[in-house]
Amino acid sequence: MTTRTYSVPGISCGHCKAAIEGELDGAAGVDSVVVDVDAKTVQVTGDISEDAVRAAVDEAGYEVASVS
Repeated sequence: MTTRTYSVPGISCGHCKAAIEGELDGAAGVDSVVVDVDAKTVQVTGDISEDAVRAAVDEAGYEVASVS
């Protein structure tokens, strides 16, 4: 199991948080998702590829800037 933090500069409100959580909560391999509106980050824990996370964030209408 891996935990990665994704920088998503477009996060600005609770709606952003809910949209991203909604896409990732249903993704295969995701154990937990933490969206921090103030830090503009998404922390994902589970067995999911970076590409799959990027695709889910994109589907929610946002773009991943970097991964740590």
